[in-house]
Amino acid sequence: MTKSPGQTVEGHAAVHLTDVRKVYGDAQRAVAALDGVTLSLPRGGFTAVMGPSGSGKSTFLHCAAGLDRPTSGTVTLDGTDLGPLRERALTELRRERIGFVFQAFNLLPALSVTDNVTLPLRLAGRRPDRRAVREVLDRVGLGDRRHSRPGELSGGQQQRVAIARALVTRPAVLFGDEPTGALDTTTAGEVLALLRESVTEYGQTVVMVTHDPVAAAHADRVVFLADGRLAGSLDAPTPERVAERMTGLGARAGAGVAR
Repeated sequence: MTKSPGQTVEGHAAVHLTDVRKVYGDAQRAVAALDGVTLSLPRGGFTAVMGPSGSGKSTFLHCAAGLDRPTSGTVTLDGTDLGPLRERALTELRRERIGFVFQAFNLLPALSVTDNVTLPLRLAGRRPDRRAVREVLDRVGLGDRRHSRPGELSGGQQQRVAIARALVTRPAVLFGDEPTGALDTTTAGEVLALLRESVTEYGQTVVMVTHDPVAAAHADRVVFLADGRLAGSLDAPTPERVAERMTGLGARAGAGVAR
């Protein structure tokens, strides 16, 4: 059956990439940031993506989340093939079905916690559900700070606001790009526990790019990239096993092993 843009198919993975390539530069200086990646990310799962510097992690996230278009191959998110979508439809899909949490909190300092959280809804022309907003702020432990402004919060609290903002739209997938990179160890652990809870207790799908083996160990599965290609995966990860695998990939990259 031919699937039209925007049509949703039941029983699919949250995100599926098929033979995705992303090439930068011209024909003479082409660099393949992603080189034939095929991968399914399950609904209601927590997947960490890791790899040495230059392995294609950020490009993977950008293509999987519809922030960038692959040179070839297909990306399907929540049953929708992103390829045929025009920019306006792609923007609407990102607003409605994708949540983002970045290393920088990206909060507007003049707005209250509540207004920062509800901003994506307002930009989409949707009236915020006050009960839903209270619930998501309670979930992230900020129910009593909803009138505060970002400058009155700690770094960890600001990242919790960013997570609440990502969750309030009830996205099909929450993408995290080094979400704990700017936090101290204790605060990072609290934020990761919150992401873990959103998966375990609420069935959220989380895909997180990270360089930290401890952060990756909160995931159900770690997917490794090297030279733009898949380089294996690890289920039920521990920090030690993740670090060992990363050490091996780093040594391989340092030795200049051909892809």
